[in-house]
Amino acid sequence: MAKDVEKYVKKLKQKAIRMTSQRYAILEYLAVDGNHPTANEVYEYLKDDFPNMSVATVYNNLNFFKDAGIVNELSFGEDSSRFDLTETQHYHAICKYCGKVIDFNYPKLETVENDIEELTNFKVDAHEFKVMGICEDCQEKVMSNE
Repeated sequence: MAKDVEKYVKKLKQKAIRMTSQRYAILEYLAVDGNHPTANEVYEYLKDDFPNMSVATVYNNLNFFKDAGIVNELSFGEDSSRFDLTETQHYHAICKYCGKVIDFNYPKLETVENDIEELTNFKVDAHEFKVMGICEDCQEKVMSNE
């Protein structure tokens, strides 16, 4: 399901980030795609429409979006960072076979922050949580190969 691109465009304009056609295309790809692409995947998808664009340009624009608070950079081990268009706290289930990333919400983790604050006297301002496993598609492939 596509996320509303215009609300993100509005946020960027409020932060005085100029909206170029390349930035809009990158943002639109992130909003429609939903698979947490790498900068290289975004580049590969858009390179025919923007022949003068480089991977560095894509990465720089993703960083603009990250600094503006509408994109999260996700680092999963030694693989390239993936980018997630979001403004809500959520978590990720990652397939260790194909690398697919699925968003999920688990509100009970918010209570963990409160517990940690009480136990450690830290003021918790963020947390990360990811689950590794095998996605449904890869489970079917593994089962058919047995």
